[in-house]
Amino acid sequence: MSLAPRAVLVHRTTEYEELVARHGTHGQAAFFLASRGRDIGEVAERHERTRRALAEVTSAIPLTWRQARLERADLDRFLFAPEDVVIVVGQDGLVANAAKYLSGQPVLGIDTEPGRNPGVLVRHRPRDTAELLAVAGASVDELTMVEAVADDTQRLVALNEIYLGAAGHQTARYRLGLEGDGGVVEAQASSGVLVGTGTGATGWLRSVWQERGGALRLPAPTENRLLWFVREAWPSPATGTSLTAGELPAPARLRLTVESERLIAFGDGMESDAVELTWGQTVEVGVCRERLRLVG
Repeated sequence: MSLAPRAVLVHRTTEYEELVARHGTHGQAAFFLASRGRDIGEVAERHERTRRALAEVTSAIPLTWRQARLERADLDRFLFAPEDVVIVVGQDGLVANAAKYLSGQPVLGIDTEPGRNPGVLVRHRPRDTAELLAVAGASVDELTMVEAVADDTQRLVALNEIYLGAAGHQTARYRLGLEGDGGVVEAQASSGVLVGTGTGATGWLRSVWQERGGALRLPAPTENRLLWFVREAWPSPATGTSLTAGELPAPARLRLTVESERLIAFGDGMESDAVELTWGQTVEVGVCRERLRLVG
């Protein structure tokens, strides 16, 4: 007998909850915000909208389904199952945070603050939950993801982008080359390397792309193609700047060999969940075989 689906609600602690946890009481949190020219009323109202959205989504889950509720900080410790339907209640970035831990489960993005969030990934309203769950998995967009695989088998997956560089904004030193590009490799010193997807083209990747004049065509979210950029490459007698941007279609790989004591790779801004790399290690970055199956 097959298991009934499990609805996994993913959310994050609200700003109001964080403030009260930090300052102890509502009044002390209000005083803290007032001293900085802010009104706690607006923060509390956003908190209430989020709570109401979570309650409405929860009530729309069929009674025969199992349920689990998951805070963002616990994503890396949660075991997702094949029969799960993931309901992300919050901001676009929360969908990206969850994506790296999934393996084909359909994801339904619920926007708690329409007009404040872009709604690229949280495309639906709480009132639509019941109707969407009835057909979850039947109509999805399969969004391209990016992966980094180190020579010691460490692996990192991201929906928007992967950053490789030094922690603490120090100079990253490495050798960079494209797989199958005639063996051309360049020693570089830079602020790091950014490799992004079409979904990431609405965020950090786009800002770097604009700074470079937009010469490369941005990929679509479902396109098997990435863009990569070297940030602030430094020319010197020992380091070059000829390989600083390009396209990365599947199955090509960008290869980086570490020439620093420690570099890190992290995805979608989650530096706390980084892959650590040391001198001499090699990491390859390219299109991931897995896709994020986002309910349209």
